[in-house]
Amino acid sequence: MQFIFSNFSLILLVLLIASGAIWCYDRFILAKRRRAEADATLKAFDLRVEKVKAEGVQLDVSERDEIEKKILQRPKWVEYTGSYFPVIAAVFFVRAFIWEPFRIPSSSMVPTLKIGDFILVNKYTYGLRYPVGNGKFVTFSEPERGDVVVFKFPKNPSIDYIKRVIGVGGDVVEYRGKRLTVNGVESEYQPEGRVLDDETMSYFHQYREKQGASDREHLIWVHERAPAWVAHPDNFEGRKNCVYTAEGFTCKVPKGQYFMMGDNRDNSLDSRFWGFVKDDYIVGKAFFIWLNPSHITHFGSIE
Repeated sequence: MQFIFSNFSLILLVLLIASGAIWCYDRFILAKRRRAEADATLKAFDLRVEKVKAEGVQLDVSERDEIEKKILQRPKWVEYTGSYFPVIAAVFFVRAFIWEPFRIPSSSMVPTLKIGDFILVNKYTYGLRYPVGNGKFVTFSEPERGDVVVFKFPKNPSIDYIKRVIGVGGDVVEYRGKRLTVNGVESEYQPEGRVLDDETMSYFHQYREKQGASDREHLIWVHERAPAWVAHPDNFEGRKNCVYTAEGFTCKVPKGQYFMMGDNRDNSLDSRFWGFVKDDYIVGKAFFIWLNPSHITHFGSIE
């Protein structure tokens, strides 16, 4: 699943640095210059008023405040750049270390996530990561089987993907006959009828999958007529850890990496095709759907 993505974090960082530099320049240099100019001008104004008073002439001094206000006013170029620094800094901090919003553009995580879902991703669940680039500098926890995770696409890290964690480092993931087994423990499947996919206008079987290795449940879609074998998997790093057959595949997940799959099992381009996801590529844990204009009742926490 690909998100609409234009390296916004890098753009935001550039804006933060630029607006911060202007804000600091104005606050610590230009503002002092304006204050000094205002003090000098007001001093001259007061001396003139006193001189005129001594000559018996009464002047209107109400314009004194207006003179000060005009001199202390920030230039337009500062108003339209540096003044936005606090707002940009707040947005950058929230997106980088707390929550980041995403929009779902495809159906690879249906039925858990629908096309058009606006979701929130927790950026600190697993630790604190660098705002730009890859890597984590503080660790709190690790992704667990069953987590819905946003990550950098290994083949193109400028793109964000979202999938479910099926296997963690050291796990043996087996998917044969469209049934999942992790470390020799088979998942349980409870049929929940057939559903129509609005995107492909075809029917899928819906199951409630309970992963034995994690004891967590979630809904999946399976197209019974779709083949179980993986068509043309890439020659990805760690490909030697996987064995592909006509019935499916078996993969051993390398240490520090994860095996990801979409809940729409027969309509998801995931680790079966392009391989494992390194921990450095993890962005955060998806935890809440807050809006879908096309499905207004589809909101709430993510299983």
